[in-house]
Amino acid sequence: MALAAAPAQAADEATVSVLHGIPGLTVDVYANGQQLLPDFKPGTLTDPQELPAGSYDIKVFKDNEGPNGTPALQKQVEVPAGANATLVAHLDANGAPMLSAFVNDTAPVAAGKARVTVRHVAAAPAVDVRANGTPVFTGLTNPKEAKGEVDAGMIKADVTLAGTSTVALGPADLNLAEGTNTVVYAYGSAADKTLALKTQAITGLHSAPGGVPAGGSGAAANARTDDGGGAPAWAIGLAAAGALGLAAGGYRVVANRRN
Repeated sequence: MALAAAPAQAADEATVSVLHGIPGLTVDVYANGQQLLPDFKPGTLTDPQELPAGSYDIKVFKDNEGPNGTPALQKQVEVPAGANATLVAHLDANGAPMLSAFVNDTAPVAAGKARVTVRHVAAAPAVDVRANGTPVFTGLTNPKEAKGEVDAGMIKADVTLAGTSTVALGPADLNLAEGTNTVVYAYGSAADKTLALKTQAITGLHSAPGGVPAGGSGAAANARTDDGGGAPAWAIGLAAAGALGLAAGGYRVVANRRN
């Protein structure tokens, strides 16, 4: 998915990533009438981008059915001031498509520690999340999240049906690096046997003086980008759409000033 900022707040910025968590549905994403993410495939997480803040109107269509068809997803969402956020297209507990906006916690992490965040965005009942066989988050329901700080290092994580030892997902080895927030998404459908995990690493959260400070709002902390190149086409499209101030129905995201 992609966003387009309104000119009224163009001087502000937010860091935004987008995850496609609806199995079997390749989509085209439009922001303010412009196609910004064509052929967006399930399981894809975009690189984080600092984008002009403002109001975002987004429609998500099945591949090649936009912009005049009926959108598969259409909603208004708001991102708080200075946020580092991830937008997730996913299934609700009953299997209907929906979009959720999550604010990523970029507060400093104590020396030797790492933050782990788990987000339930799957068509599945309540779950427990275990680390090395021990439940650490219990009774997590869609579309909720749970988080905590743990000792940095490797853990073996799995997801079980709440209150049981029945494994629904995993186990998966997670490297929880010091000064990071590792975000784990459980997405897909239990009934369709498409449950899967996706991880997002948000770096630069070391406590002073040992690392890079997150800044007053924490928006300076980003998930790492590996390609080393410039902004992708979807991010450039967002800025362009924001400059034009186009109007359209769909998702609305308001992301405000980074301190």
